[in-house]
Amino acid sequence: MKAGVYVQVPFCQTKCTYCNFHTGVFSHELYAPYVEAIVREIAEYPRLLRENNIQEIPETVVDTVYVGGGTPSLLDPNALRGVLDAIRAAFPCNCEEVTLEADPETITPEKAAAWRAAGFDRISMGVQSFRDTELKAAGRMHRREDIFNAMRILREANFKKISADLIAGLPHQTDVSWDDSVGELLALRPEHISIYLMEIDEGSRLGLEVLNGGTRYSAVAIPSDDAMAGFYDRACARLAEAGYVHYEISNWALPGFESRHNLKYWRREPYFGFGAGAHSFNGAERWANAHDPAAYASAIRQGRFPVEQLETVTQMQALEEELFLGLRQLAGIDLAGIESKYGTTLRPRIEELRAQGLVEWHGGLLRLAPDRLAVSNEVFVNLLE
Repeated sequence: MKAGVYVQVPFCQTKCTYCNFHTGVFSHELYAPYVEAIVREIAEYPRLLRENNIQEIPETVVDTVYVGGGTPSLLDPNALRGVLDAIRAAFPCNCEEVTLEADPETITPEKAAAWRAAGFDRISMGVQSFRDTELKAAGRMHRREDIFNAMRILREANFKKISADLIAGLPHQTDVSWDDSVGELLALRPEHISIYLMEIDEGSRLGLEVLNGGTRYSAVAIPSDDAMAGFYDRACARLAEAGYVHYEISNWALPGFESRHNLKYWRREPYFGFGAGAHSFNGAERWANAHDPAAYASAIRQGRFPVEQLETVTQMQALEEELFLGLRQLAGIDLAGIESKYGTTLRPRIEELRAQGLVEWHGGLLRLAPDRLAVSNEVFVNLLE
């Protein structure tokens, strides 16, 4: 059985205003002890699973690794190499993709060369925007010029798989600035592109400010929902023209460069998470480590399983995940196969959604209607009612 490994590094140089992840700014003195805890967790993983009666996956072969955060590119390259070495020592590995998340301003020639030597072959770079005004408002540390420098450094270090993220809906973003950002990113020609719509929720400083009707963090300068949907739709058209395959709601790739690791999440394939807040899934159970880095590291030092949440996935949950995650992929889902697998009939509900123009049949597969991708959550709510 093939599985992915995810390593969570929660450290950042600054907390972006829109961020709702369990990350933060910590002293550099915490970096080395935290990495030591991750390496120990990886080494002791079989014992920790057995002692907590969690089903192990027989004959597991790790074929993807993703080190994310946070900003894992802040860590010393030797520490990152140590994490990869620990994974290779603990699991049979036949890695087809080893990804490191990196912010543009943290990328140097020395680091890039060390990452390649350690075994990383893919970089996921948080670009977000090419407008300095938008980057400043969002609390990002990098500027437009840093993006170009980072891309040049990575190419010179022989990285042939680079992903870049943009966010639609940043404060001060306009039709013109959005189109410029998309155009500049396309000119750099990364192999993979992710485009995320700004999320407004109480989990981020900016989201909470918007919900409370405040003005801090440029909350009043956020584009409207209709504007964001327009940004997304125009990006879809331009990326298609440029040869990118739209394979998941938020993700595009040049042919053959889809994120193999992230596809595991959408296909409900097994993955193991290490580090504070990391999640794992073995096909039957799902668990999550303690989010607080200090609590996580303390548990590891004491030889305890650092999990704060563990659940057995019910058949109903599995069915909902098959539908929700499957429909995020633009190829669609085999509805007949899912109905047979779970012994249920979904056709009446699907026909209602089809009549509303929310979903459509394509080559025998059910998929989201192309003009509803920007409002996919509305479709999922209707589907899972």
